[in-house]
Amino acid sequence: MNPIALNGADWLSLLSHFLALSLLGVGGAITTAPDMHRFLVQEKAWLTDPQFSASIAIAQAAPGPNVLFTALMGWNVGLNAGGLWPALLGMLLCLGGILLPSSVLMYLGARWGHRNRELRGVRAFKQGMAPLVIALLLATGWILATAQGYAWRNWPAWLVTGTATLLVWRTRVHLLWLLGAGALLGWFGLV
Repeated sequence: MNPIALNGADWLSLLSHFLALSLLGVGGAITTAPDMHRFLVQEKAWLTDPQFSASIAIAQAAPGPNVLFTALMGWNVGLNAGGLWPALLGMLLCLGGILLPSSVLMYLGARWGHRNRELRGVRAFKQGMAPLVIALLLATGWILATAQGYAWRNWPAWLVTGTATLLVWRTRVHLLWLLGAGALLGWFGLV
């Protein structure tokens, strides 16, 4: 990818977008990945599809909170903009932007919800959020699965994905074993 030129307004745009996404991240930051893809890859072209997918894959494979993928996205935007200092700035803006508003809102909302946990509206809200979170996770999975194309020629990858999904859903096989199996299949060039 050719280096991109980011000015102060671009960095502010990056921060403000992640601040706004923070408030939409019901179910975690990963549920906002489709809009991050739209903004960073399609609209601004600050990242490529492989960089976007790799940011999520690396962060999900690493120990720690899954929100770290936002830091990797910011890091990659900064690297594309010209080096170490922009990469550090991008990392701080994306991670700080996604964490700050939702953390403050969650803290205040949890205190209020705990005080009012017996109210019918509070109970209904908690039950109503489950389908929304599931839909957002499915949208994220679709974006990640189709980033490299979903043509029939990729049937081995689709088969591995479907098999892993069924095994996680129907058995007690730990997800890390399936990730390791998928890594081995990829290493041997089978998917």
